[in-house]
Amino acid sequence: MAYTFQDLKHKKLDELKEIAKGIDHEAVQGYTQLNKEHLVEAICTALSIDMHAHHEVVGIDKGAVKGKIKELKQNRDEALTAGDHSRLKVIRRRIHHLKRRIHKATV
Repeated sequence: MAYTFQDLKHKKLDELKEIAKGIDHEAVQGYTQLNKEHLVEAICTALSIDMHAHHEVVGIDKGAVKGKIKELKQNRDEALTAGDHSRLKVIRRRIHHLKRRIHKATV
């Protein structure tokens, strides 16, 4: 059976030990002595499972939004050196709004 990191992470220790019993790999040697965190890591290493979640942005063009943020940061620096606080506040709010858009579109 193909496991994912999330599947293994939510299993009980006894179930993980049963899975480790059927794996012949040096990473799971001494699996009976491992705690849950180390056992999940060892099983992932033995089965070549990626141990972190991949997030991706859906529904917006992330590159275009990041380009706009970069432009706004340059404008922010100019406003900061000029001492234009009202313009600085508007630019900072726009940057914040764009970052929130990216965050909300992340799955």
